[in-house]
Amino acid sequence: MTFRTRFAPSPTGPLHLGHAYSAILAHDMARAAGGAFLLRIDDIDQTRARPEWEALILEDIAWLGLSWDAAPRRQSDHLPAYRAALDRLSAMGLTYPCRCSRRDIREAASAPQEGATHGPDGIVYPGTCRGRPMAEAGPGDAIRLDMARALDTLADLPTLTETGPAHAGAIPLTRDHLIHGIGDAVLARPAMGASYHLSVVVDDAAQAITHVIRGEDLFEAAQLQAVLASLLGHPLPTYHHHRLIRDDHGKRLAKRDDARAIRLYRAEGATPQDIRRMVGL
Repeated sequence: MTFRTRFAPSPTGPLHLGHAYSAILAHDMARAAGGAFLLRIDDIDQTRARPEWEALILEDIAWLGLSWDAAPRRQSDHLPAYRAALDRLSAMGLTYPCRCSRRDIREAASAPQEGATHGPDGIVYPGTCRGRPMAEAGPGDAIRLDMARALDTLADLPTLTETGPAHAGAIPLTRDHLIHGIGDAVLARPAMGASYHLSVVVDDAAQAITHVIRGEDLFEAAQLQAVLASLLGHPLPTYHHHRLIRDDHGKRLAKRDDARAIRLYRAEGATPQDIRRMVGL
């Protein structure tokens, strides 16, 4: 099996040191295995994606000395594929429309008898709209996965194969955690063809990704994505959730941390090798 991995930034801001670490690590692991390193532009959210950020991403990656082995895949070019996956899950009876706002979810989860549990997308959905038929879905509704029903359709729950420093080994998923710790995740949002979780599963299958290399903050998301992949009949990749690059106060970097943007280091005369040293490679 050929080692195939990807770097999948969103064109919603400049790349920072954390992105550089993830991209370099994925590139180097692919090259060491004689495999392929692919680039994907996660521009599913067209309200925030900007062509100038995408152009800068390509420029920064090339400046870092990284090369990719196929034309970049843009999510905005593959909306019908995400819709087909969503329709398939709906035909299986595993989805329902949800009209709850973030405020509704926050207030329901803060009720005394509930208590807020956080999953890959924030507060785990309390199930307010569960049971609504898809025939009621309107343009302002999100579409959610009914996790309990989804698990009932699987003969066996997935097992993650993880090579990252914090979670190495075979990790069996449990029904209790998937229902109560992950919950009924959003598969499509209003005015968007698909959520991150559904689109990444479809993209990884389409690009024949064998190894997903990304930050440890997405480990919980891997459990949800493994369920979606299993429901859709896709093979599960091997995961490597790496450490995060943090600031001087221990907080992980975000796109708003423009002071650590790769473009600024470039402008100040840094070299790609300097960047490697800064992130511990």
